[in-house]
Amino acid sequence: MKKGEGVYNVVVIGAGTAGLVTAAGTAGLGGRVALIERNLMGGDCLNFGCVPSKALISSARLIQQIRDAEKLGLDRQQPQFVFEKVFARMRSRRAKIAPNDSQERFESLGVDVFRGEARFVSPREIEVNGQRLRAKNFVIATGSRAAIPKIEGIDTVPYFTNETIFDELKQTPESMIVLGGGPIGCELAQTLRRLGVELTIVQRGNQLLPREDRDVAEFLERRLIDEGVRIIKNAHARSVATSDTGRIALEFLDRRSGRVAERTLFADALLIAIGRTPNLRHLDLKSAGVDVGEKGVCVNGYLQTSQRHIYAAGDVIGPFLFTHMADAQARVVVRNILVPFQFLRQTMDYSVAPWCTYTDPEVAHVGLGEKEAKQKNVDYDLFVVPLQDVDRAVVESEEAGFAKILTAKGSDKILGATIIAPHAGDLLHEFVLAMSANVGLGKIASTIHAYPTFAELARKAGDKYNRTRLTPRAKKIFTWLYERARK
Repeated sequence: MKKGEGVYNVVVIGAGTAGLVTAAGTAGLGGRVALIERNLMGGDCLNFGCVPSKALISSARLIQQIRDAEKLGLDRQQPQFVFEKVFARMRSRRAKIAPNDSQERFESLGVDVFRGEARFVSPREIEVNGQRLRAKNFVIATGSRAAIPKIEGIDTVPYFTNETIFDELKQTPESMIVLGGGPIGCELAQTLRRLGVELTIVQRGNQLLPREDRDVAEFLERRLIDEGVRIIKNAHARSVATSDTGRIALEFLDRRSGRVAERTLFADALLIAIGRTPNLRHLDLKSAGVDVGEKGVCVNGYLQTSQRHIYAAGDVIGPFLFTHMADAQARVVVRNILVPFQFLRQTMDYSVAPWCTYTDPEVAHVGLGEKEAKQKNVDYDLFVVPLQDVDRAVVESEEAGFAKILTAKGSDKILGATIIAPHAGDLLHEFVLAMSANVGLGKIASTIHAYPTFAELARKAGDKYNRTRLTPRAKKIFTWLYERARK
């Protein structure tokens, strides 16, 4: 059958992670699938998110290690680098991964790829470039974009977002304001500071990384300040303008001292990182009868919209705006489209949802933190392992950081874990797997871990749990047994 003719099993809108996984999975199982993308194949993750940011972070990490060479017994030295070359290296790394998400690859998998703007004309039909496509099922996977604050003058000044900074920042700005202290703001602020930019983070709330526990956020804040990042919290941005000298002037209300004062910051560049908003423009979801809420497309547990044959996945639905969550949602969608009855379909499970902020040190989290546990009135035991207790961290001179493990009160059942450490994102997954498989801290303690590795962090948390089981009564019994054995 010719491309675009007849009826597809699935038409997918958006070629980011959720769309690509859905299209590849459906085609791999023998379904007829069309994929529509208006911009770049690979979506945010490949082009403006995970891939380019982590490539920059890796270069900046090495630059900082050279600056800190003395702590490894080397002579003090200054790193030699060219800003533009670091960005060129990032783009080359991105280009190496890009073929995995290319139109050519997906066409080779049997997917019909259409480049253009998609618009529903009815619940069963969609239009792209004047051509109408019909399908039994549709998947909305249009992702999200940077949210732009509604402040005076924002349309009159140049600014960067994650969608522009990796390709449009051509040379080192002397100074930059980062508006927003979430994961994107913190990652890029630290990276650009390490590349020589004078950095100021302006955060509306009273802590960085608002989803994390306060002690975790404060640890990272101290690290950023030590590296020369200026941080202004409790600041409400009022307006922006271009000054007479061509610099960006940001006026904000400073609420730090208990009194509200108007202040102005000046910088050569502005990066907006206050959050994300779903991409729904031009889709005409009203024509499809699809309900939309404040945070995006409304879905049930099966990831079906108000029209059961139309699914949605990825950033466009939330609640976690992560590449790995879009991947997981897409896998559920592929299964649910394939099976014919609702009772056989799978619901999306968010109970074990890990994430990582790729600052240095990394901040990785799964399950409940203390803040959330208290909000939900969940009783818990807390086990904290300082990184300085891990020998591998000490010999690597990387002992700044800690792990926090929450277990159900009086039990070794893991409720959540937060790690702030080098490689935290990798270290977290022992706890992710344990929570998914209902393995407790006691079992982790009895598992042999190679020495010396950073992974001993998990075993040490298990050891701390086991020590709580040694009650005074139990110790008396063990002491009596030892004494009896000596007779």
